Amino acid sequence: VKVKIPFGNKYLDAIFSVPEKKSTYGVILTHGAGGDMNFPHLLSLATYLASRGVLCLRFTCKGLNVAYRTKAFKTVVEYLKLSDDYKLYGVFLAGRSMGSRAAASLIRQLSQNDDDDDDFIRGLICLSYPLHRPKLQSKLRDEDLLFISCPVLFVSGSADEMCEKQLLEGVASKMKAPKKIHWIDKANHGMAVKGRTTDDVMEEINAQVFSWLKENVELEHK
Repeated sequence: VKVKIPFGNKYLDAIFSVPEKKSTYGVILTHGAGGDMNFPHLLSLATYLASRGVLCLRFTCKGLNVAYRTKAFKTVVEYLKLSDDYKLYGVFLAGRSMGSRAAASLIRQLSQNDDDDDDFIRGLICLSYPLHRPKLQSKLRDEDLLFISCPVLFVSGSADEMCEKQLLEGVASKMKAPKKIHWIDKANHGMAVKGRTTDDVMEEINAQVFSWLKENVELEHK
């Protein structure tokens, strides 16, 4: 289902992947610095989740400024929260690369608004989180991650030139949030692995995301 979400004096293009049965949880998904909501990885994940009962809303925001992307993400969250068509108990924010930075930044912002007793956001999914620029490991983009308290899933390639394995594991050990890292063996930042098809890699990523979502939703209902 295609929708246009009002954002300032513009609109954000978005698409709902709707499960057959009524969904109680959703995932909001956005792309990295390049591409848009129809980036193959996002499309694959959205389809996979919807076929397993999770509503997925993916959107395009082309800005290359993280603060702008964060603002757009906030608008989409509010839109879904107020939606009459889809009544959800909660959502997980997910992004690829720069999109995951925007998601992390938004969760930190919302958690710092003391008047915001909002448990609508249940967790964060970071696909290829860009922890540092290529070859610039001294400057880590970890400030938002250290402030987050909701569950976080990282899915990263072990050969990601923007997320060195030891550095992410070091950041994760300092995080107060419950977190899990799933390494895609030998994958680069774009999740390409020599000798494996894109579909094969995506199947692994999608299955990881879904099983993590299921764990985190089940924990709440116990």
